[in-house]
Amino acid sequence: MGSELNCSVSDHSSTSPLGGILSAILPGLGLLVRGYPIQMTWVLMVGGLLVVLTWALGAVGGPGAGWFFGMLIILPWWCLQAYQAYLPTPPGQLATLRIVWERAHDMRFLGGLFLFTALMDLYIILVNPEYHLTVFCTKPTGIPGLLFKAQSPALHIAIGYGFLKLRRWALVVFLAYAGFGLLNATTNFACFGFGRIRTVFFISLLAFTAYVIWRRDCLVTHHR
Repeated sequence: MGSELNCSVSDHSSTSPLGGILSAILPGLGLLVRGYPIQMTWVLMVGGLLVVLTWALGAVGGPGAGWFFGMLIILPWWCLQAYQAYLPTPPGQLATLRIVWERAHDMRFLGGLFLFTALMDLYIILVNPEYHLTVFCTKPTGIPGLLFKAQSPALHIAIGYGFLKLRRWALVVFLAYAGFGLLNATTNFACFGFGRIRTVFFISLLAFTAYVIWRRDCLVTHHR
């Protein structure tokens, strides 16, 4: 599929907000209420499989592995099935995924994740005022430390908004953010070794960066 077909932003009319809301509350509920029991059954089957995989990963790799899988796989799937119930005539999950891809809703989903992360950053900063970020093997305090802490939610808000609106400048901001984050994490690895949180952050940022670069046309070619 050519890049010109991957980032359409138009939606069809006669959608069902109620269906989307119900499925956002409980997977498959919106499809059932709208009279699509077959699609609902497939949603529940896929959801059950994901729950089993999450449990297996948690049993093997610990609760952190299960939580990480849930954030990367189950949360996007939950949003996907809610969007499926929102569409005028709900297609199968693969067809819904194709629509999401063509309309660049995957990038908007990433934008939502960044905004959610910004809220988490603000919460951590407010409830743990003594906490200081590790920056290139140091933990700045005072005004420099406050600025370093503030830049995290600020950048997350900027990237989140830019991705939601498919703004060209969001790609530049994200790449600058990713470059700094990867360089900082690599330096901290050299100083402190492989910590679990540090490793998860590093791998996640690599994956997100690769995905955003892959889907960059949705930001580069979209004009408003």
